[in-house]
Amino acid sequence: MAEKKQLRIGLIGCGFMGRTHSNGYNRIRNFFPELMYQPVLKAVCSRNPENVRAFADQWGYESSETDWKSLIARDDIDAVDICTPNDTHAEIAIAAAAKGKMILCEKPLSRTLEEGQKMVAAVEKAGVQNTVWYNYRRVPAVTLAKQIIESGKLGKIFHYRANFLQDWTISPELPQGGTGLWRLDVEAAGSGVTGDLLAHCIDTAMWLNGAIKDVSAVTETFIKERVHTGTGKVQKVGIDDACIFHCHFENGSLGLFESTRYARGHKALYTFEINGEHASIRWDLHDLNRLEYFDHRDESIVRGWRSILVTDGDQPYMKRWWVPGLSIGYEHSFIHQAADFLHSLETGEPCHPTFKDALETQKVCEAVIDSANSRSWKNTGVKENIA
Repeated sequence: MAEKKQLRIGLIGCGFMGRTHSNGYNRIRNFFPELMYQPVLKAVCSRNPENVRAFADQWGYESSETDWKSLIARDDIDAVDICTPNDTHAEIAIAAAAKGKMILCEKPLSRTLEEGQKMVAAVEKAGVQNTVWYNYRRVPAVTLAKQIIESGKLGKIFHYRANFLQDWTISPELPQGGTGLWRLDVEAAGSGVTGDLLAHCIDTAMWLNGAIKDVSAVTETFIKERVHTGTGKVQKVGIDDACIFHCHFENGSLGLFESTRYARGHKALYTFEINGEHASIRWDLHDLNRLEYFDHRDESIVRGWRSILVTDGDQPYMKRWWVPGLSIGYEHSFIHQAADFLHSLETGEPCHPTFKDALETQKVCEAVIDSANSRSWKNTGVKENIA
């Protein structure tokens, strides 16, 4: 047996995403034991000393830091995992690349296209392996959808529609800014649902259906002012609470996307449906192990939507887990991405989506915001399908 190699991880940020990534690394040795590279949780960084030490103890990090610059300067860190608010992604990633560190960055890549371009330039100049955690690609049912589309079973694609609905910001008493609520602060987040939720939808859509060519969007900010946690003062809200856009894909199909945090009763309703010449598929995050499939070529007396339970060993990723019929969850998508990143170090191939791939999603997000602000169609500038 070949000797294992270590990938020494330095995690920056110990919130919700820090937990999902840490769990992903911790499960590798149990379920992907053949991988040449095995993650070692070397250090975690967060500004609160007490909180970061508790996080390190809980998840098995060997040490902790309170300054991210100290973490990336360490010689015992090979890869930096960025789980911080969006306004810090660019600074940390560019500095980490300059230190020769591999980088795994939470989505979206950046607040703006300009920031994202600088991040891509930095990792390409340094020649470091990189990826962005658009984790829904690695839900087995979504990966199976990709395989079905690439097989040609759907035929020519006519429609792609997706939504991502939540309801957690309806109260006008909810402040903006600070830990847990930075997504409501435009300076920290860059945008609202467009960069937070629709970015997921856009990445999945372009991975499954190719480049988005142009967009026409509408956004709304329902609560115009909120108290800012940092200042204690009432300030204008700069993010989009809701967004609807339609678009043309490069392959000639039409797209329809909706996202909001004001859909009472929906905590995380993410769905997509694709309609083709011969067949259609649809997926729902609330039932993430199932992919629904309709094929018009079936005999008429049995033609109808079928529900495919994605748990068999010959379906994507599932041979790693239990026996057919037993499901996995949201957290497994992060385990899969961590495993794919480690495998990419063996093969020398990129681990998609790379920074360059995620920049294409950023182009669409920026075009969506520009379109809504100008009330006009906008070209995205996306030139090629993302891997």
